[in-house]
Amino acid sequence: MKKILLYTLLLLTCSYAHAQKGYKLNFKIEGLADTTVYLGNFFGESTYVKDTAHINKIGEFAFSGSKPLESGVYFVVLNKTRLFDILISNDQQFSLHTKHPEYVTHMKVTGDIENEVFFANLLYNSARNEEAQPYVKVMRDSTSTEASKSVARSELEKLNKKVMGHQDELMNKYPESLLTKILNANKRIEIPEAPILDNGKVDSTFSYRYYKKHYWDNFNLADPAMIRLSEPLYRKKVEDYLDKLLIQHPDTITNAIQHLADLAKTNQDTYKYLVWTVTIKYQNPEIMGLDEVFVNIYYRYFATGEMDYWANDQLKKNLKERAEQLRLSLIGMKAPNLIMLDENLKSRSLYDQKNKYTVIYFYDPDCGHCKKETPKLKKFSEGTSFDVNVFAVSADTSMLKMKNYIKDMHLESWVTVNGPRTYTEHYQKLYDALTTPTIYVLDEKKKIIAKKVPAEKLEDFLTRYEKMEALRKEKN
Repeated sequence: MKKILLYTLLLLTCSYAHAQKGYKLNFKIEGLADTTVYLGNFFGESTYVKDTAHINKIGEFAFSGSKPLESGVYFVVLNKTRLFDILISNDQQFSLHTKHPEYVTHMKVTGDIENEVFFANLLYNSARNEEAQPYVKVMRDSTSTEASKSVARSELEKLNKKVMGHQDELMNKYPESLLTKILNANKRIEIPEAPILDNGKVDSTFSYRYYKKHYWDNFNLADPAMIRLSEPLYRKKVEDYLDKLLIQHPDTITNAIQHLADLAKTNQDTYKYLVWTVTIKYQNPEIMGLDEVFVNIYYRYFATGEMDYWANDQLKKNLKERAEQLRLSLIGMKAPNLIMLDENLKSRSLYDQKNKYTVIYFYDPDCGHCKKETPKLKKFSEGTSFDVNVFAVSADTSMLKMKNYIKDMHLESWVTVNGPRTYTEHYQKLYDALTTPTIYVLDEKKKIIAKKVPAEKLEDFLTRYEKMEALRKEKN
């Protein structure tokens, strides 16, 4: 019994020691000596120094640590210059021997098939690239004949198939390797030929539906190695999916983000990275109305404490302030009322404006962009056939500057008020108008129908808006 117990303890001790062996990366680079090098790693769009080593007089050095490195692409740095990349996966005890300055060409790997295949693949791709150069030159040459371009195009296609075939061989031979994950993540989705519908026509939406359905087939959102690649592929995949495959509506995108986050959630790093990627993306979106997505993200992932495992109090405070500011002035919501003093010190209310459309114009008398935008808005308000009035809010505390601006710009037909002299909350707490100029468009019920529209686009916007409203009423 004692012998069995002793044997069991010995096995457990050996297993524990094996799990805790950390990493030991031995290098020898002929041609380098007596200098310091660094081991760096990628994380999304950023790079970080992971370890430091000193090269001895014969080019030898090592990086080592008691804890294993996170799986991903790492690199060796000398004098802020990235010498070459290496793959870090399950095996973290190996050696590399090469020569300066042709590191990849002379690379010899001992003890790790992952990097051995990785460098061999780099050399293979480099050789195919050299073969392709004469044909690329023909394609770029404006004097090339169509016949020569056709030959070049055919040869390039052959080389491309050769490279793709080589990659398929590697992926079949090493299905669990990090290199296979990387190759798969970059692999193009092959779309079958669209089927014929019962009416005899080709299914025109098949390609889109197939591509969307299979978009994530070769990419694991919960694999932390995918955020430690030499290019920010994870972010690009997520952004392309949200931008190109979805209807650009807040509810559609919010639901898609929740689905992606659920897939990424099994790993803390990928969960954090995905949520932060979309948080940044929609904090100041390019498409009008998608700031609602940011508000939804904040309340779903930060206000609930879901991101507390990495988000500090200051970050959450900043996000909360931004979300609460945006929340009050989203498209589709009733605009918060503004009651401020005009040039005659008379209180004027936004809600008192009786026009079919009201343009809120946040400006600063000293703002250079405002001085260019104001005449454009004036031209629109005076020339449009739409029933529009402008409620202009000056950001400066000076009543004199506001009066002079009205006079100089001939804005007597507008309702112009002084933003800081307010009976309501400060406008920057009610509206997303941290910068000037900023334009909001309200309907007759003071519902926000547009925000941050350039003045020269207002006529087109209202034309489209009324057409869409007419169609909506017809359907109802």
